[in-house]
Amino acid sequence: MRMGLDVHVDLWYDNVRRDWSLWAIEQLSEADFILVIASPKFKQRADGLAPSHEGRGAQFEAAILRDNLTRNLKEQTERILPVVLPGRSIEEIPVFLNAYSTTRFEISEFTEHGVADLIVAITGDGRHQMPERGVWRGGARTTPAAEPLTVARMPWVLSTPDLRPGDAVLKGVRYIDSIVMRPSSISTEATGFLDVDLGGRFQTMCSAIGVVGDDTERSQVGLFKVHVDGVAQFERQVLPGTPEMIRVDVAGALRLRLEMSRSWRTVANDLMHGADVGWRPSRLPELAWGNPILR
Repeated sequence: MRMGLDVHVDLWYDNVRRDWSLWAIEQLSEADFILVIASPKFKQRADGLAPSHEGRGAQFEAAILRDNLTRNLKEQTERILPVVLPGRSIEEIPVFLNAYSTTRFEISEFTEHGVADLIVAITGDGRHQMPERGVWRGGARTTPAAEPLTVARMPWVLSTPDLRPGDAVLKGVRYIDSIVMRPSSISTEATGFLDVDLGGRFQTMCSAIGVVGDDTERSQVGLFKVHVDGVAQFERQVLPGTPEMIRVDVAGALRLRLEMSRSWRTVANDLMHGADVGWRPSRLPELAWGNPILR
């Protein structure tokens, strides 16, 4: 079968003389799932309304299904699947299958999409998976919800002198409440960081990160790091003209550190070898956290 199902139908077993009652018992006992195809005649026979000589096989099989449901209703409800084919009606589902109070499978067309719900019931692989339960962080009194705050406007517990709050333009987008690093002199390595207290009030930190200013200097590479309660949670290198939006989990955290740095070796080497003799301090590399927000 195209969908990978092992299907057994009596029409495919006419190659030898058989005891069909035993065959039916075997199939109905061994099958993982039983499809009951709705039709007026099967409903009449399954509900005991047909003459005893009419559709004896269908009446026999329906009796076994009713007995199975009586023996273990929950198990057999999941195992016996009523199917309504195109052009048929749910009114043709036998009464004992409870067409209106239990799941039924109405096939709109003979395509993968048309049988999707039926395949879900057989495979157990639902299209809408329940998400994993999150970690309990305590009630509202222990972790009160906080209004969104921009890190640039919060008190900084600790910070390096090259950081300041202000505007930053990253690839043409202006971020008003940014944190910008503008080193005052060339050194082997320039690193800027700041710490803020969270108090366990926030869930996430979102921000843009990028190189600010003259992005024609392709040697500029910004390195951005996030530490939550002293543990590194995020690290990314960003090239000029390619800012990124990031999101970091800070649920229940007490302290957040934002850090950014870039290597100055390329700039220093160029200067020492006489390259770019028109270099001015205004071209010092700049990095920025664009509107870092805590929610």
